[in-house]
This record gives sequence, structure tokens and C-alpha cells, in this order.
Amino acid sequence: MTISLDALRREGDEFHQTISRELYQTGAGLKKTAELQAIYARYANVLSDDALDMVRELFRDARDGSDEQRSARILLEWEADARVSRELAELDEREIAWESSAVVRMEDGRGIQYQQIAIDIANAKDRDERLRLERARASLVAKELAPMRQERFRREKDIVEGLEIAGSYNATFTALSGVNLPSLVEECRAFLRDTQPMWDDVFAEVVRRELDIDPKDATRADALALMRAPAFDPYFPSKRMEPEVRRQVADMGADATAKGRVIFDTADREGKNSRAFCAPVRVPQEVYLVLRPHGGQSDYRTFLHELGHALHFANTRADYPFEYRWLGDNSVTESYAMLFDHMLHLPGWLARYTELGAPRIPGFLRAAGFEELQFLRRYCAKLIYEHELYGGEHSWQSLPDIYVDTLSQATSFRYDPADAFVDVDPRYYAARYLRAWQLQAVIGEALVERFDEDWYRNPRAGPYIVEQLFAEGQRELAHELAERVTARTLSFAPLVRATEAMLVSV
Repeated sequence: MTISLDALRREGDEFHQTISRELYQTGAGLKKTAELQAIYARYANVLSDDALDMVRELFRDARDGSDEQRSARILLEWEADARVSRELAELDEREIAWESSAVVRMEDGRGIQYQQIAIDIANAKDRDERLRLERARASLVAKELAPMRQERFRREKDIVEGLEIAGSYNATFTALSGVNLPSLVEECRAFLRDTQPMWDDVFAEVVRRELDIDPKDATRADALALMRAPAFDPYFPSKRMEPEVRRQVADMGADATAKGRVIFDTADREGKNSRAFCAPVRVPQEVYLVLRPHGGQSDYRTFLHELGHALHFANTRADYPFEYRWLGDNSVTESYAMLFDHMLHLPGWLARYTELGAPRIPGFLRAAGFEELQFLRRYCAKLIYEHELYGGEHSWQSLPDIYVDTLSQATSFRYDPADAFVDVDPRYYAARYLRAWQLQAVIGEALVERFDEDWYRNPRAGPYIVEQLFAEGQRELAHELAERVTARTLSFAPLVRATEAMLVSV
């Protein structure tokens, strides 16, 4: 059956609403399993060969630089991604069901839900207990989850290359995403080289001071505990988190719920994913912010991050076509999420909306600077590793060793080979995160120039962000948005400047 562009947009919108609601309900612990295959079958017309051929022809025939080409490229990327998701739906269902029901068995006989184990590792004050938890987690992952994930990536690579859009998996990603993948990988290599002295200066001292262990023995589990920064928890009380964030957004001249379109789901619930997420179910009318509390400042950061996503989707122009409301360069929505969570890097924000108090703010900022540098180096290493994973030049059996070497060298924390296929976000989402980091940095600088240092409580800033940024959905690529709004190009330079400023007295 042939399909028109209008029908593709209409049915594509319905498909995304249906599958997003299913993923919200399972991720929030409201359903135990996701029934994805039935949804893909119901909307087979929008994911058919005819639909793919129609969009591919639109892309090929469109004039370079035209809005028609932009639309067709976004739709073609979506068709390719949706084809992968449809083919892997059975495997994804199995993985979701496993994560919601898996139990980590400890040596002493205790059973801990897999969805809870990362929280317990981060919160474990006793290092021996932390390492016991990590060993049990890694053992279960290596035996049950890692094989599923490896199969997923092998099949994903074969499916994408079988579409014959641009040959290899990596070339296809560059052609469809608008992201110059080889260039970004080289930027990451340069960032790791350029920031190595800064990292060497702070890593050993922070690990000794905060964890009281030999830095050469530090593991990824220790990193989770270190980034948790529990010493600051008393100054980020759970009961004040949502009211204070709502107050700040109101001070900025905006509404934290976008007039009721954003729904907060922040209660603890068995089966709820430990990883927070934003679920746009109807864009822009119905958007869920889902968070399973960990406690302390990490909840504030996560809540702000997901709120940035939620407000973006809830304020996207309703008259935009399907592809500009739902699809596009996810670096954009990730940059808005980071713009919000990076407010925890602003001394004035901390003084006004938390209980830290002036004497403790410098110490908190130094800890945040350490965390920022660690995450940036970690994601640069992830992208470099994933470039090898998808590149096809290494055997699947050799990838765990490459993963451990790449991530451990970049972060100085020892990684576990069990996570080589688990610590991977499909379809190069690490690239989206890295460009989002770059974009939020230049947007942040531009907001300071336009609305002063306290832009986060300037009543003119909120309407500007909503109208000039959020409303556009993801029509633009990240570098295009940067040029339009800030007249700057994307790079790691502003991130290095900001991180150095926070670490200056470590």
C-alpha cells in the first residue's frame, strides 16, 4: 500500500503517541511488560518499504538547503530508526521485562531488584559492601543482560547497513543525523588530551579525600558513590525540591508545568526505572517527567534535567508538522535539559533556591566541577569506543577489552567488561549528549549577555527561552541553532572554561 506524506505525518504522530505511552507506563512501573510488537504491527503502513522509499525519494529530489530537504532528512532518519526498532521489538520487550523483574542475588542470600541496585551502590557508605553489590550486579549482567545487548547491536548494525543509504553504519549515521561523526570523534580525542593535566591534578586528590582509598584502586562503583556527593544532601531536602524549582521557573517568567501539560511522576514505586526520563506522550499537550528518588542533590540535578526536556516538548509549536515536533536532532532537547541541570553550577541559583548557604557553595561547585569533567571525559570515551563497536573492524569478542581500556584510561576509574554492551546508548546517543553539552554552554553564555548573571530569575528570560528556543521543537540541527541564537560555533572550549572556573581552588 502506498502512503502520502500527509498520511505519513498523521499516522506517524499516532504511532509515536501510542508507543511513547507504552514506554512511559512500563518505565514508570505502571506495567510490567511492554507490548511493542503489537504496536509496530498496528502501524505497519508508516514503517513499510513504500514509506521508506517515498521519503528516500523526497530526500534525494529536494533542493540542497531547502526546508523540504530538512524535512525529508529528518523523516528518513526516523524511518531508518523505526525500521531498526520494529525489527528489534521482540528483543527490546525481552530486555524491558528482564530489567523490571531481574533480581541480583548477593553472597549472603539477599535479593535486590536490578532496578534498585545502582541506587544502592551509589548510596553504600561502606566500600566493601559497595564492591560486593557491584560484583553481584556485574555477574548477573554478564550472564543474562550482556548477551541480549550484544545481539541487539549486532542486529542493529546489520539492519542499518542493509538499508543501503550510505554503506556502513557510521556513514549512514552521518548522512541522516547531520552530525559529522568522524570530526566529533577527533574533537573527543583532542578534549581528552587537552584536559588530561586538569584531570590528573584533581582525580587523585578528590578520590583520596572523599573515599579514602588508593586512587589506582578506584572502580566505576566508587565513581557512582563519589558522584552521589552525600555530604551535600542535607542542603537539598526532598520536600523542597519541587516547590523551589517551580518558584525558580516562575521567577523566570515561565510555568514549570506549562499550564498543566507537564505531569510530574516523582513517587517511589516498585518496578519504576531507576534512571529518570521524560516521556512526551502527546506533543505538546501531554508530557510526563518520571523520577525515582535517589536522595539529595542528585535528585535536584535529575529533576531539573528532565524538566528541561519536558518544558521543551510541552512548549513546542502545536502547528508544526510531525517531524519538527517529535523528531530531529536530539542534541537540541538534551541541550535544554543540560541548560536546566547546569543551573546547579550557578552560585546565585544555589544561594537562592537551596539551603547550602554562602560558606558551602564554593565546596559544592568544586565537587560539581569534578563531576562535570569526569562525565565529559567519560562521554568522550564512550563515543570513541562506540565508534569502534559500530565500525566493524573489531570482533565482538574483543570489544569488552577495548571498552575497559578506553573508559578506564579516560576516567581513571576501572570499568568492568560485563558492561561493554550495556553501557552503550543505541544509535550514537553519546554524540547527541556531547553536542548538547557544547550547545548548552554557548546558550548559557548568550543568556548571561542578554539577561545578566541571574538570567534564571529574570522574568524576561523565560518567555525568550520558550519563544526562541522551545517553540522551534527540533527543526534545527544543534550547530544551526547555535549560530541563529548565539552567533557562535559549537566546541568544547566554553566547557573547559566553565569547568576550570569551578575547579580553581581544588
